[in-house]
Amino acid sequence: MFRFRCTCCDQWHEGMPAFGADAPLYFYAIPAEQRDHRCLLDSDICIVDQEHFFVRGCLEIPVLGELDPFSWGVWVSLSADNFEKFSGWLSASKRSHVGPFFGWLSAELPLYPSTENLKTRVHLRDNGIRPFVELEPTGHPLAIEQRDGIPVARVAEIYAHLVHGEKRN
Repeated sequence: MFRFRCTCCDQWHEGMPAFGADAPLYFYAIPAEQRDHRCLLDSDICIVDQEHFFVRGCLEIPVLGELDPFSWGVWVSLSADNFEKFSGWLSASKRSHVGPFFGWLSAELPLYPSTENLKTRVHLRDNGIRPFVELEPTGHPLAIEQRDGIPVARVAEIYAHLVHGEKRN
């Protein structure tokens, strides 16, 4: 069982934490009173004004020495063509052979320089597992962490910031 000591509360926590957004960034740019008639949002997809298409996935970061990755639940914008193909396979149990799909990250993740619009590839996975979001291999710190992994102490740092509001020095 994965466990770590929180850098803020000094308590031991069990299980790999995961954090995510309920909607893509663009959704929040729409005034709240207009969202019901301009947006379609469910747990897997978001469509804004019938012209902006988003899918939800997991941006997984390996944790050094651990089996389970740390996961950010993120949204990615896709072209209309890619969204149509993606959503056509979303309910299939065997779908990992379809794609990947190029997209742009629609998330601002804390503790990193701007993450909005990083280039991605979305990979469908079989048996209803949420799609995997792969970042383009760049020098961005998030892309480096996805490629190289993070220590348990980084998981504790992210947890402390998101749960307790502790800032990094």
